[in-house]
Amino acid sequence: MRLALILGLFVTLVPLRAHHSFAAEYDEKQPVKVTGKVSKVEWKNPHIWFYVDVTDAAGKVATWGFSGGPPGMLLRRGITKDVIKLGDVITVAGFRARDGSNNGSGGTVLFAKDGKQVFTASAEDAVPQN
Repeated sequence: MRLALILGLFVTLVPLRAHHSFAAEYDEKQPVKVTGKVSKVEWKNPHIWFYVDVTDAAGKVATWGFSGGPPGMLLRRGITKDVIKLGDVITVAGFRARDGSNNGSGGTVLFAKDGKQVFTASAEDAVPQN
C-alpha cells in the first residue's frame, strides 16, 4: 500500500515540477519588445518556444527565445503550429527572463506581413501593454 502511495505521489509531482509559474521564470517589471525574423519554432509540451533573430543598428544579430502557452491551449485559441513560421518577421512583446538572458515570455506576436496579432502566452501569464 505504501509503495502504491509513493509511486502515485511521484507520478503526480514530476509533471508539476516541469511546469514553472510565470513569476518564477519572468520579471513583470522587465517588459521586452523585439522585432526580428523567426529562426526556430518548437511546438511541444509543456510550452511552445519560438526564437527570433534580432539585428541591432550595428548589424549584430542576437537570438531571443520566447516561451508561449501549451500547444493544446493555443490550439483552442485557433493558433496552430503553422501560425508562426520560419522566416516570418514578427514583433514580440513580453517579459524578460529573471536570469537576464535573451529569453522571455512571449505574450503577443505581431506579424509584419499582415498586421495580424496573436496572444501566445499561457492564460496565467502577465499580459504586455503594447
